[in-house]
This record gives sequence, structure tokens and C-alpha cells, in this order.
Amino acid sequence: MCTGEAVQSPAHGAYALSESVLVERAQDGDDRAFETLVRRHQDTVYRIALRILREPADARDAAQEALVTAWRKLPELADTESFAAWLNRIVGRRALNVLRARRPETPIEDGERIMAAGPGPVAEAFAGGLREALFEALSGLPPPQRVCWILREMEGLGYEEIAEIVDATPTAVRGRIHRARTHLVEALESWR
Repeated sequence: MCTGEAVQSPAHGAYALSESVLVERAQDGDDRAFETLVRRHQDTVYRIALRILREPADARDAAQEALVTAWRKLPELADTESFAAWLNRIVGRRALNVLRARRPETPIEDGERIMAAGPGPVAEAFAGGLREALFEALSGLPPPQRVCWILREMEGLGYEEIAEIVDATPTAVRGRIHRARTHLVEALESWR
């Protein structure tokens, strides 16, 4: 990422402000700079919330609350280069709090909303059945394991990033992911 005032935008052929500059301007009260940051990150924020919560309405609420929290707490962000990770932590924690407030037996349903089906009717039927089995197995995990697995395997976040989001150590995150993987391998044994 460029830390300069502007970076060349190949898609538009125009100059756009770097994220660091936008963060600094937003910290100084520039609403348009924050709106640009929101546009850049809103899809990722929503996707993280949706993958954790599995309910579009809950995910929209969690994403919106995360963005409002980010706006309120933006002056506290010391490292303007870490805005994306900081925002992901906020939405991850918000979604985790919503998940913890739910009954533990709330199932994960309708994986079709989250993952695209494979090509062709046979592959689609197989993928749909496997997705259903995966989401059923995920619903059997304790929320901390489920969130860590989703952030690692579906969002591709590193252990350090996940640890910050769930307020745990990287070692604890590794343990949660390992236990989640073990459970999922056992639950999906019939799909081998």
C-alpha cells in the first residue's frame, strides 16, 4: 500500500487518495473521506458478518453497527495503515457478540446464500448436499470455534488477526481451529 498522498487508480485512470490519507482526513472530521473508506470496505465487513451469523438481516445490522463504531472510535486509531484489520476486528467482535447472545443450538441454515454452487446439475446437487452437511456440522461447533474456523478457512485471515478479533491468543485460536477441524472431519466422514 502506498503511503503517499495519492495513488494511480488503473481502473479509473485517475488519482485516488491512499487509505492512510483517507483515514487521517476522516480522523480530522472529513465525512467524505470516511464515506470512501466505507465504500472500499463495506462488502468485506458484510461478508464477515454474514459468514459468522448466517442471517442476512443480522449481518446487515452487525455490519452497520461496526461501521458506526468505527466512525465513533476512528480518532483512537493510532496506526492509519492498519485501518482494514482494525475494522475487521470491530465487525468480527460485533458478530461474535450477536452469535453468543443466540441460543447455542441455533442451526446454520441455507448455505446457498453464502457459497456459490458448482457448475452443472450433478456437481450442483453434490455441492449442495455437501454444503448442507458442512453448515449442519458448523452449527454443532461452539461459537468461538465456529468463528475462528470461518475467519481462517472462509476469510483467509491469519492467526494473529483472528486472535485480535476474538480477543484471544494466537495459540488459543490455533487450538480452536484444530478442534473445529477435527469435529468437521468426523461430521463429514460420509462425504469422503
